[in-house]
Amino acid sequence: MQYPVVFALLLSVNVVAAEHYFPPAGQWQQAAPQSLGVNAEKLQQALDYAIASENPAAKDQAIVQATTFGAREPYDQIIGPMSVRAAANGLIVYRGKLIAQWGDTHSVDMTHSISKTFLTTVTGLALQDGLIHSVDDLVWPYAVPDGSLFATEHNRQISWDHLLRQTSDWQGTLWGKPDWADRPEGEPKDWPNRPLHTPGSKYKYNDVRVNLLALVTTYVWRKPLPVVLNERIMQPIGASANWRWYGYDNSWIELDGQKIQSVSGGGHWGGGMFINAWDLARFGYLFLRDGQWQGQQLISREFIKQARTGSAAKADYGYANWFLNPGRKALPAAPETAVTFQGAGRNIIYIDQQNDVLLVARWIGNGDELNQLVAKVLAALPH
Repeated sequence: MQYPVVFALLLSVNVVAAEHYFPPAGQWQQAAPQSLGVNAEKLQQALDYAIASENPAAKDQAIVQATTFGAREPYDQIIGPMSVRAAANGLIVYRGKLIAQWGDTHSVDMTHSISKTFLTTVTGLALQDGLIHSVDDLVWPYAVPDGSLFATEHNRQISWDHLLRQTSDWQGTLWGKPDWADRPEGEPKDWPNRPLHTPGSKYKYNDVRVNLLALVTTYVWRKPLPVVLNERIMQPIGASANWRWYGYDNSWIELDGQKIQSVSGGGHWGGGMFINAWDLARFGYLFLRDGQWQGQQLISREFIKQARTGSAAKADYGYANWFLNPGRKALPAAPETAVTFQGAGRNIIYIDQQNDVLLVARWIGNGDELNQLVAKVLAALPH
């Protein structure tokens, strides 16, 4: 019997998908590099480079905040937990198998702005469940009890897509932090009266507005976002019970008679996701496999497609914190289709479907070190 061509193609796709390895909770299958055609000597050079390229900044993250963001910003007070990080550490997964690791990969450290990727994921789940009807919907009608957040004509133009892409230009103060006080531009005298931009027209990396996304997404879910993340993502992918997602001392709200904390999208003023390299690897591996885990589509392919698409305002940035590589400008060593989730410090999840590589690199230097590490890893793979 001959199968129709379409059916045969579908059968082939399903067979390939079934062959993907998914690590059970608490373990990840290792493979000798040589068994996968990987050049062990070149791979060791990549590991040596990762260790030697550790960020020289202080390990105490409160000191780093005070000497980087806080050195120029008003309202720089720490209002959430901070930590002292481990030394450089990371993992390399090739064709689903662990082929290398270095440093203390079990250390639960701040992951800074990779917290944003966890946030956009739970917002994506709200879209998937129909709690948010469309990313193009305006945000203000979605049951936000504090009407002052979107009271102005400017803020009422903001859509979910604008918040997800950091192009909202929302104006206001949240958790005691004015929007203009985050990475202020120009002269200090002009900061409080910054020019406004039409939502969607200008990209600006801004933690106040990301924290707004966390708050309004919490109102949509009507329960804490760490609970949503744990139930829908972290438990199904076999993550540990060691990660914690914090907000601020003053980011507690009352929701349906319960006091819950609105989490933060980074560690700028403390808080955010505290997690180890293994759990970061599982999270990244979920997206390497297009949101699918052992036959379950945990996060929709449509959401992932939108997340990895740049905007007119910034072509190399999708949803927070999806860093893209159009024209291979950001990472010349990587394919154009490669994606990174990035956080300060520098925390990296590198997702490369073309080469079937997942790389977690923690506390690597802020310069060209990531590109050089990627180049060395890819050079070790079979060609």
